[in-house]
Amino acid sequence: MQQRSGVIDVLRGLAIALVLLNHVNMRLFLAKLSFWQGLPESVHDALVWNGQNGVQIFFALSGYLITSTSLRRWGTLSSIRVGEFYALRFARIAPLLLALLAVLSALHFFGTPGFVVGEETGGLGRALIAALTFHINLLEAQRGYLPGSWDILWSLSVEEVFYLSFPMVCVLAGSLVGRGKLLIVILLGFVVMGPLARTVLTQGDEVWREVSYLGGMDAIAMGCLTALIVSRVAIGAAVRGWLLFIGVAGMAYVLSLSDLALQRMGLDMSVLGLCVCFVVTATASRQSLAGAAVNDQRAGARRLALGAPLRWLGRRSYEVYLTHMFVVMSFFGAFKAIGGAAVTLLFALVILVSALLGGVVEHYYSEPMNRLLRRHFNVGGY
Repeated sequence: MQQRSGVIDVLRGLAIALVLLNHVNMRLFLAKLSFWQGLPESVHDALVWNGQNGVQIFFALSGYLITSTSLRRWGTLSSIRVGEFYALRFARIAPLLLALLAVLSALHFFGTPGFVVGEETGGLGRALIAALTFHINLLEAQRGYLPGSWDILWSLSVEEVFYLSFPMVCVLAGSLVGRGKLLIVILLGFVVMGPLARTVLTQGDEVWREVSYLGGMDAIAMGCLTALIVSRVAIGAAVRGWLLFIGVAGMAYVLSLSDLALQRMGLDMSVLGLCVCFVVTATASRQSLAGAAVNDQRAGARRLALGAPLRWLGRRSYEVYLTHMFVVMSFFGAFKAIGGAAVTLLFALVILVSALLGGVVEHYYSEPMNRLLRRHFNVGGY
């Protein structure tokens, strides 16, 4: 079993917290409830309008984790057992996704406000097909946004389409060129295409600018490349220190300031993904191609870990992400019913209860199902 990285868990906790804050703020925005009078717009944006950046952080970490774990399991990416890779992904992703879709379908059937899929977006059947075939993002770009609990699945669409091709590309690239050189070229291609996908390739479609496949895959590719570098290159302490400093400073810059020049070029997300990878590189274990490691994770975790709450949240980020909109919708309804007071309390309660709900789901359902399916497929765990 892989030793957990405290730094990566902290970063995932930060990412899911940004998403939660953003989705509460979105409810307030749609209801035209202003709460930031006297607060500079840049401060407001940094605090509660960074959900898209949170997802970009997730993407970069996901690419790193999948690649580094695959290297530990199979030694080289060209040695990946494709069927085993898919079985492991299914065991992790499918149980909670299918349960979520069942609950959302029931809420739609009973006409629950905020959970009914409108006919203008194709109705329930079309949404289910899009969710199960990983093109919620494409459906929304064509027909408009789905209800919140469906809309969050756009990021899963981007991620899983990448991973559907990932093992086959790894095996094919390794067999054609050797040592993964073709794979590196392909991954660099995704990195280059990311900013283009967020600008010129959107053809003016603002929804597609946010949720396109290539617009998110650049960060995943950066994470994959980071895992390859960490597994092959010995990085000295001084270089690690600079990478850590630049990574943290760059993340803080993108998250706290709206750099319009970077945004117009589609480079803000690229810079954020790159800085996340700098932080991971600076604090990760150095692994050989066979998977041996010089473990310096603890030192990195001590430098960057922001405390147990963020780490705890990060370890359950998938469960929190897929279930948090139930909490957002419930608490926002109560918030409006009592007259829209105590906005700070609303944000705090949503984060706390979403974390608790995600923890319960992870402990009693998704992780037991994950273990059960791994045993069923005889693929073990990582």
